Formats: sequence, C-alpha cells, structure tokens
Amino acid sequence: MTASNLPDRLSTDPKSPHYDETLIERGVGIRFNGAEKTNVEEYCVSEGWILVQAGKTLDRRGRPMTMKLKGTVEPYLRDEVENG
Repeated sequence: MTASNLPDRLSTDPKSPHYDETLIERGVGIRFNGAEKTNVEEYCVSEGWILVQAGKTLDRRGRPMTMKLKGTVEPYLRDEVENG
C-alpha cells in the first residue's frame, strides 16, 4: 500500500469503525500543516482535521480527552520513507 492508497480516515482506537490494525502496525506518519505530528489519535484527509490528546486529561470512561485541529493533513507510511 502506498501513501496514495492510505484510507481517508484512520483511528488508533480499537473501538472505532475507522481502526485498521495492519496499517497501524506498519506505521502511519502524519504531517499536519507541514509539521510532523506523533500524537495523532485519528485523522481525516478530506475534512482536513486531526484529533490529538489534550494533555494528560481523561474523560469519565478513562479515555484521553482529545482536541480537533483543522488544517492540511498528509498521511504517509513510515516504512516507505525509511526504505527510500
């Protein structure tokens, strides 16, 4: 799978319908507004947003609180970047 074939939306939460374990194991990197982001919980390319953890705050179910940031989202596979 190449960067152009990555899904429009991907989540790291196993309970999400947008979760894909095989892609997450391969390593998906995110460039947001040109900067590398390593704390992305979920992204959507077509809508132009990412969800990032808001500090160490947890919700009442024990999951991290997230903030939605809007901008240009560029996903890529980390193993393709390392190999050339």
